[in-house]
Amino acid sequence: MKVSTFKEQIEQASKVIGHTWPLYSFVTSNPLSGYEDIAFAKAIQKAQKALQANLYPDYQMLSKAYDQGLIETAELEAQLREHHITLSPTECLDLLSKPHTRKKSKKIAQLDQQMSKWLAAFMDEGLAEWSMPFREKGFYQAWKKLLPYEKGSIQYPKELPQTSEEALESVLAFYNVEDYEQIFSQHLAALPGWTGYINHRNHYQTEWQQAYPITNQDYLAVRLLTAQAMQMPLLNTNVGEVYTDQWHAVNLAFLKAWEHSYQNKLVATLQESDSDSKPEAKTPDAQFVFCIDTRSEQIRRHIEAAGDYETFGYAGFFGIAMDYQDEEQGINRKSCPPIVPSAYTVRETARPQQSEKFEKRKKSLERTGFHKYFLTRMKNMLPSAFGFVEGAGALYGGALLGRTALPRTLYKKKQQQETHEHFCDTAMVTNDKDHQHPVDTLEKAKILKGAFELMGWADLAPVIILAGHGSHTANNPFGSSLDCGACAASPGRNNARLLAQIGNDPAVRNVMDLEFDIQITDKTIFIAAEHNTTTDEIILFDSHVPETHKNDVSQIKADLKIVQENATKSRLKVNANATTLAETKANDWSETRPEWGLAKNAGFIIGHRSLTKSHNLDGRCFLHSYNWEQDETGAALETIMQGPMTVTQWINNHYYFSTVSNKKLGGGTKVFHNVTGHYGVVEGNGGDLKMGLPLESVNATDQDNYHEPLRLSVIIQSPLERVEKILANNERLKGLIENQWIHLLVMDPSKNDSLFKYDAITNWFKMTNQYANQKMEVSVPI
Repeated sequence: MKVSTFKEQIEQASKVIGHTWPLYSFVTSNPLSGYEDIAFAKAIQKAQKALQANLYPDYQMLSKAYDQGLIETAELEAQLREHHITLSPTECLDLLSKPHTRKKSKKIAQLDQQMSKWLAAFMDEGLAEWSMPFREKGFYQAWKKLLPYEKGSIQYPKELPQTSEEALESVLAFYNVEDYEQIFSQHLAALPGWTGYINHRNHYQTEWQQAYPITNQDYLAVRLLTAQAMQMPLLNTNVGEVYTDQWHAVNLAFLKAWEHSYQNKLVATLQESDSDSKPEAKTPDAQFVFCIDTRSEQIRRHIEAAGDYETFGYAGFFGIAMDYQDEEQGINRKSCPPIVPSAYTVRETARPQQSEKFEKRKKSLERTGFHKYFLTRMKNMLPSAFGFVEGAGALYGGALLGRTALPRTLYKKKQQQETHEHFCDTAMVTNDKDHQHPVDTLEKAKILKGAFELMGWADLAPVIILAGHGSHTANNPFGSSLDCGACAASPGRNNARLLAQIGNDPAVRNVMDLEFDIQITDKTIFIAAEHNTTTDEIILFDSHVPETHKNDVSQIKADLKIVQENATKSRLKVNANATTLAETKANDWSETRPEWGLAKNAGFIIGHRSLTKSHNLDGRCFLHSYNWEQDETGAALETIMQGPMTVTQWINNHYYFSTVSNKKLGGGTKVFHNVTGHYGVVEGNGGDLKMGLPLESVNATDQDNYHEPLRLSVIIQSPLERVEKILANNERLKGLIENQWIHLLVMDPSKNDSLFKYDAITNWFKMTNQYANQKMEVSVPI
């Protein structure tokens, strides 16, 4: 058997698993991204067989949605007819209520446990006090060297193959070549979380991967040798197709009916936009630019109600493809979409006349790092562990008591401390491998110009606030999943700071005027900010504001206090003490659900704010500003569809699969989580690495889902011909839509805002307004 064929077969088999992202940058992504080149329904069928898990909404979810009217009877009956199903809705639900899963055999469970143990030891990223020896030789070689010291009942042959290639040749000698891919697929899918992290390390060639390499080939060699030693068949012929064709068709019909029902109501809502909400000629007092994140939809409504303010939606990395040098954590964090290569590295520098504070911070970080290292050593080293715990018990006990009894007090105390953003600037250099160099003024101006073009900016307000977002929570391994998805699960504050700095640079403004005919006068200042999605507070990094704008900024800050209180009342559904409750949640180390994140996301609207301003969309829609009249070539729209639309599809599918299969593709319950290797969590003392969101992030209770698992519905306000041209030139985008990973609708302003929907068979068809009297019902109006 040729090694190259092994690699091809393994590569094909690996498609069943996407990426597991590390906790420190837990990007929401499609776990079935390897199947995006085939139809959604076919991908589900393939993945279900490999994973042995239901990847559609289960009976309880569908039954509840149907009873609550979220699935319209007319839509469901239409879908049942389309899929040639003669059963009634009640009979269909009865069919879905029957169990269709098989229990994992005891031997396979034992094999999984063995693999989890070895993988956790090998892929540790600094959490273990004693690291596994021989890791620099690679996974297979390290395992092979340590196996003689392993005690247990598994009897391996005395002589093991020298390489992973030879190992695969040995164990597969009695199997047909045609079976190889299925064997590989079954064993890779057995522990999708661990396989996904191997995929991630290989794809991004992380520092840990380069130092301690592991491949799916190495993993399969170890796993199959172990299975052989346990006298297990390598190919499980008992897998079969648990789910019948009729079962698949019924599930798909229910899912489509649920999605179409949501689309109909959303469309009816948008088509009733008030003509009064059209933009006025008067320049607003301030303009706020938020991430397209669904949580921004809620805060934008409250800001617009608080004063003469205009809001925009823009992908939260603010058009800057960068890595951020995080000195507090000692790592370089990607701070742009995972699909975008980082062009720049950004680090902190001292603001003018602030060198003393800057140096003081550096020394403080060094001391903090040493103290953490020292305390960790004291706790973990055998000679000192017992004495240290005994002596420091009272101190730790007092700290725990404070965190338990006074979470909000400690949170407020921390918030009152001066942050480094007030005395630090950011400096960016190119990521050229051969020679990093500072970014020139023209390149900076192009970044700012991109923001103008994509958002359709025209008149500039005296104050422009660029609000990145981040989530502040305690004792939450999955905390980064609540940060900015457009920033690869990093907070967006650093991207906002850099764009504000670029916008205030006189040299950049001069280039904007001379090269791009965009005038930014001294009457306008840019201020970076952070929208804290746990507390609804918006913190301005305004230490550079000139005297001419200080009164304006003071008024904005006063209004933002009111915005926080109103937004928190609405989000937490309480009438009093909302801010207190939110701030307590932010620092309560026993809080399993500090905030809902992007749960319930279902739509992405690309268009002018006037399309959505008069409506409460209940935090279910991503909103990207777009002015079709200023984008004559369609270049801006094409960029939005290639970037933000693809990223929101990843987010949407991450929530979908974490909801429908939380044990296999989600995170399981937080109650039993243990952090392993600094990069992931397992349930209890071992098992699979969790690759998706915890149960508490998508469910209201253990049994009742909160997130509605629907595929993303994208509505674009643009001439239809423009969208057609973009799809014709982008096979990747067209494939996502034709394969129904995304539903695409176009509201054509050149045809009286008529709505057209894309269908893989009929292409575009005009939607009727049959649901005009059924606007979206929201839980709490503004």
